[in-house]
Amino acid sequence: MTLKLYYSPGACSLASHIALHEAGLAHTLAKVNVKAHKLEDGTDFYTINPLGYVPFLALDDGRHLAEGAAILQYIADQAPEKNLAPANGTWERYTLQSHLNFIATEIHKNYTPLFKPGSTPEAKAQAVETLQNRYGHLNGLLQDRPYLLGEFFSVADAYLFTTLNWAALVQVDLSKWSHLQALRERTAARPAVQAALKAEGLLK
Repeated sequence: MTLKLYYSPGACSLASHIALHEAGLAHTLAKVNVKAHKLEDGTDFYTINPLGYVPFLALDDGRHLAEGAAILQYIADQAPEKNLAPANGTWERYTLQSHLNFIATEIHKNYTPLFKPGSTPEAKAQAVETLQNRYGHLNGLLQDRPYLLGEFFSVADAYLFTTLNWAALVQVDLSKWSHLQALRERTAARPAVQAALKAEGLLK
């Protein structure tokens, strides 16, 4: 089965793109202009995903899946030998889900005021303060392990890496979070991550 990922370069869909490369799954890409909600050929993206945002994963049997945390787990489960997610039903799997939900709601969503035109200085300042607090929590978790779940890279790390890349774009200073910086560098060096970044035009 070939998977089709609707993505926008560097957006949260990058995590799913990385996961596809890490899993070694056959896939195609469809670039979305998320501001205009159109594909490169002019197709109205709302006709494909009524929510209008990425990531969005389409299977060639007509099924589709929205929401990054769900897509990441689906991809991981298609290649269990790659250890991108612990087995379903295990404590470790619930820990992964906890990390994915935390990144989605406490990290990802708090970037919204920083990217959204018209956000007040107060809203931006509050978002930065919250991000620093949440990143501090994750930095603490990483002080005795290379990745969020321990020794092996998971889809949660792909998601966290994606959000860490946004920090420099909106002046979120991560200099005091050395373990997060180490994870970002470690993740960026992975061949699958390099492949995804190059495919999105983010790396020459």
